[in-house]
Amino acid sequence: MSQPTALPAYIQPHPDGVYLAIRLQPRASRDEIGPIQNRELKVKVTAPPVDAAANEALLRLLADRLGCARSALHLVRGHRSRHKLVFAQGISPAQAATGLGR
Repeated sequence: MSQPTALPAYIQPHPDGVYLAIRLQPRASRDEIGPIQNRELKVKVTAPPVDAAANEALLRLLADRLGCARSALHLVRGHRSRHKLVFAQGISPAQAATGLGR
């Protein structure tokens, strides 16, 4: 029998999906998903942190990588902070780990 693999530290399972701990860097040179730092997944977006543009860019990037609709992602915490908590509804922990490549 195979052993269950440990989830990355930034993924918190929930019965309806997963919570993702994110550290967002706005105004980056390109949109990309970076390494795990301090139990958060570092994500860079080119959008500025003005009028929630960076938050929207983050959710669009995550939806693309996870293969889900943008409407399945909800920013739970961190609307005005670099440290964010995103809920991905209907996404399994394994799907999140695979889609985000970590």
